[in-house]
Order: sequence, then structure tokens, then C-alpha cells
Amino acid sequence: MFRRRLLRDINHSKKESVEAKCPQCEGLMADMGLDFKAPRTDDIKEWSHLKDLHSVGITFHSCGCSGPGYIPKNKEQILSQLENTKRNYIEHFRLWNTIELPETKAEFEVFYQRNFQKVAGSLPQNLYKDYKKRKLDKNTAIKYWTDKIGEIDRHLESLSPFK
Repeated sequence: MFRRRLLRDINHSKKESVEAKCPQCEGLMADMGLDFKAPRTDDIKEWSHLKDLHSVGITFHSCGCSGPGYIPKNKEQILSQLENTKRNYIEHFRLWNTIELPETKAEFEVFYQRNFQKVAGSLPQNLYKDYKKRKLDKNTAIKYWTDKIGEIDRHLESLSPFK
């Protein structure tokens, strides 16, 4: 069981579902990751915060080497992190909306060398038309960033006090 969870934590692309039940109420528990430390049972404020973190996809998953990274301490920090992430996604969306991809393979090699971090490096490899030939599909990239912005908007809406 431990090995299965560790492998899932390390390799997020393989979603393996392991059901775990609460020892007190026998309800299903959320998978918060190996680095998760449960607060005291009676700490309602902390449990509410953990529910907010989970609702926007922030968990305590890592390979165990350096921990889960930055975890917001309150709802304001969650909202701030989501807003920063949204700004970053909007920058990528604007870049892909305005960029002109080269036509020939030779032009693309030069473009790729100069712009890899900014353009190609921002996308998952599965969005390349043909990764070995280094071809990018502009429309797929635009849709990818549109979807990511929509995901952040849904998270922001779910945390909104005016629901």
C-alpha cells in the first residue's frame, strides 16, 4: 500500500485511486499526499482551511525529497496564489495568441533555440504535434491556456464568499 501511494505521489500522470476510510466516521477520506499532517480533530478552523486547499487542488504530494512546496496558510493566501497563477496563464495565452510560428524546419530550429523557455517549455509534451520534429500547434496551445484559465476561474469562484 505504501509503495503504491509513493509511486502515485511521484508519478502524477498515473492516477491510481486508493480508497481510505476515516477511522471515526468511516466516510471516504481525501488523498492529501504523503507530506500531509492532520490537525487536531477539534481544530475546526484548520480543517476548514484544508477543505479549501483540497477544493482547489492543493495537496501535500511530493517525492519526499523537498516536500510539497508552498502551501498557503489561509484563504487570502490561496486566493492570492490563484490570482498570480491566473496572471501567469494569461501571459502564456497572450503570447500564444500573438506569436507567429515559423513555416520551415530550419526557421523553426532557430525559433525553438531562442524561444524554448518562453513558448515550448511552457507546454506539456503531449501538446506537440510531433515532438521529435519539434512542431507546435498554436490552436492547441491557445485552447490549453484557455482551459487552464477557466480552471483557475472555477477555483476562484468556489472560494468566493459571495457564492
